Amino acid sequence: MRDPRLVVARRELRTLRSEKTIVLALLIQLFIAAFSSFLVVGLVSLYDPGSADGFETTVGVTGDARDDLLRVVDEQPSMTGVGYDTQSAAQRAFETGTVDAILLADRRDGRVFVTATAPDGNVRTTVIVVQLRDALSAFERSERADRSSSLSSTPLDLPPRVSSPPYYGFTYTVLLPLLCFLPVFISGSMTVDSLTEEFDRGTLELLRAAPISMVDIVDGKVWAAGVLAPAQTALWIGLLGANGTTVRHPVAVLVVVAALALVVVTLGATIALLAPDRRAAQFLYSVGVLAAFGGTTLLPTNPVTTVARLAVDSVGPTYPLVVAGYVALGGGSYLLLRLAVPHVDVSG
Repeated sequence: MRDPRLVVARRELRTLRSEKTIVLALLIQLFIAAFSSFLVVGLVSLYDPGSADGFETTVGVTGDARDDLLRVVDEQPSMTGVGYDTQSAAQRAFETGTVDAILLADRRDGRVFVTATAPDGNVRTTVIVVQLRDALSAFERSERADRSSSLSSTPLDLPPRVSSPPYYGFTYTVLLPLLCFLPVFISGSMTVDSLTEEFDRGTLELLRAAPISMVDIVDGKVWAAGVLAPAQTALWIGLLGANGTTVRHPVAVLVVVAALALVVVTLGATIALLAPDRRAAQFLYSVGVLAAFGGTTLLPTNPVTTVARLAVDSVGPTYPLVVAGYVALGGGSYLLLRLAVPHVDVSG
């Protein structure tokens, strides 16, 4: 005799094709994963505007510390500095479009004060501001290095320079977690819809009239939704690999995704059983998932960091324990749900 839980799970997966919203979400993820090497160029421009190539910024530099600041500006990529003797001359050049921005550097009381002027309400403003920020950060480092010999005590060390390209950081800290965790959230939402629709249509009583228990019904629905997330993630990782984005520990990533999917799916099933109204259940599920996921970002080993570090092979000796902790969390959530289902009143 076939396992009734598998029958319910197959039924859930077959009805998935009729859910247009879920199918559309899957197609969007498929498009992102399949063409990630092309999309990442445009997406990185939004993630880090200063990484845009081919944009040259001309900066007018004036003030008492003009020469020192001008030297640093000329060392920056995609930036050209033009020195002006007076602030009014630099302002006229800015108004006529000769320069894209102005940096006024004055020395007062042994310190250098810099005032930046950038265009307002322009599409290129964001890129210019980011480039000015990088130039001023480099100028600060230069000033600290020049003045360190005159200090009576050793100053605090500056933060280390970040030399990795923005494409690398965006791919592994934004794109990969997005493709890993979006299927998890969709699986939980699918579970909420599946159970609440059974209540709305009255088909839950028909299922219970068959030789199948309520625990088996919930198991089948949880299995169908839970297996969907790691299956999608495996496909996305394969497509990312075809586009040149390598995931160093794909099995460990899939284990973490499967464990989190089990946690989220059991949460959705619990909410649907306690609040059979579809709108109320979806609202509670959305708020609960956002609160839980947002809260985990405060942890040093949150899901996003875990997946990113596993993907780039930046793992320490404790990471097997971290992965095992996610597995224990997922298994514990599932066992609690199975123990709680017989005690939940699902008659109405």
